[in-house]
Amino acid sequence: MARHTPNGKYWRKELETQPREKLEEYQLAALREELAFAYENSPHYHRSFDAAGVKPSDLKTLKDLAKFPFIDKKTQRDTQGVGSFLGELAAVPEEEVVFVSTSSGSTGVPTMSPFTQQDFDEWQDVESRWFWQAGMRPNDRYVHALNFSLYVGGPDVIGAQQLGALCIWGGTLPSERLIFILKAYQPTAIWTSPSYAWALGETCRKSGVDPKTDLAIKRIFVAGEMGGSIAATRDAIADLWGAEVFDFYGLSDIFGACAAHCEYHDGLHIAEDHIYVETIDLVTGELLPPGERGELVFTTLRKKARPIIRFRTGDIGRFVPDKCACGRTHGRIYVDGRKDDMFIVSAVNVYPSDIEYTVRELTEVTGEYVVRVYEENYTCKFEVTVENATAGKTSDADVAKRVTDSLKARCGVKPAKVIVLPDGSLERSTHKAKRIIDERVVTKVAPKDDYSI
Repeated sequence: MARHTPNGKYWRKELETQPREKLEEYQLAALREELAFAYENSPHYHRSFDAAGVKPSDLKTLKDLAKFPFIDKKTQRDTQGVGSFLGELAAVPEEEVVFVSTSSGSTGVPTMSPFTQQDFDEWQDVESRWFWQAGMRPNDRYVHALNFSLYVGGPDVIGAQQLGALCIWGGTLPSERLIFILKAYQPTAIWTSPSYAWALGETCRKSGVDPKTDLAIKRIFVAGEMGGSIAATRDAIADLWGAEVFDFYGLSDIFGACAAHCEYHDGLHIAEDHIYVETIDLVTGELLPPGERGELVFTTLRKKARPIIRFRTGDIGRFVPDKCACGRTHGRIYVDGRKDDMFIVSAVNVYPSDIEYTVRELTEVTGEYVVRVYEENYTCKFEVTVENATAGKTSDADVAKRVTDSLKARCGVKPAKVIVLPDGSLERSTHKAKRIIDERVVTKVAPKDDYSI
């Protein structure tokens, strides 16, 4: 794909700022084509549409999409490799596929995501859009510190290259090597996970490098965890580095970053020219009005290798189609966490994102934490492990009380126990941090593969 030359603050101004009515007209036409293509070319969709008694021609309005059946991670696993290498969800022969990524497979078999050349090129154009939206320009030097091994976020460095930035393909380098690159090349932007952005900044300081004054990083893109959309976490990383932090959200099931912050950090703009968003009730699966919290459901509008029709993401959040202060009309998603990470204590829904917000806001702890969820006397309980950041100035007992009281105020319920360890006791992650240890003997609602890329 030839390099696009943007004009002003938008990567594609007409596309990003078009009236809502025009955008929805496009979505309806694209959905009709996508449903027809999936029905005609994917064995699974042909079979599932017939079983549900629906045809692509039944889509008269956008709301009619609710007539069509859902898919989820289990669907992907059950159809993967069936009938062909690409499986029954695929809608093109293998000869047309130029790239595959896989999910992390945290609690199950990794699922493969195939791309045709058109899929891949359009995906990277969206990545360029997000980088431009977050302020990257051709005079930037950019370090891509994401895993390249089958990971859907790996190729997104191409989106930065197409924008014209000088790109350093870092990958998951040891921290010492990455710090050397940051010192020697003085890049202005980096992309990694929120946990690693924090851990890398701490490592810099401990090695005598001040991220604010000795390095040139001005923009940090984060993904793979909730932290980038939690103001306390984002502000802590920003203060550590003296840089602006932008959250990116993606799914291996679709492509790298499906949504991203603009300069206002008020929700993540989603690429509505590629993805149609629905929100459904967590229990009934019924469609919810825009703005209400539920499970996010995505449908691809243009993907050919493996169309995704009504995919239950397992992410809890809300979708707001209102125009943003930045002038963009594509709607924004606000993600609160994963359905299978949420737990209920004393009839109160507890979201790990609220725990992280609380821990990252307190000055008495380092910001690192682990949550253990367990059953006792047939009751769900949780404990939180943190690190004392006061170097002995505040006792562990006082730190534990401060954390307990703050969690009670934020979450509506307090932990059964707060464990306080010395600074540096908890493992620092170079990718997705595992912060929830669920020891309950319960059937999970959905397998947890990716929050995002």
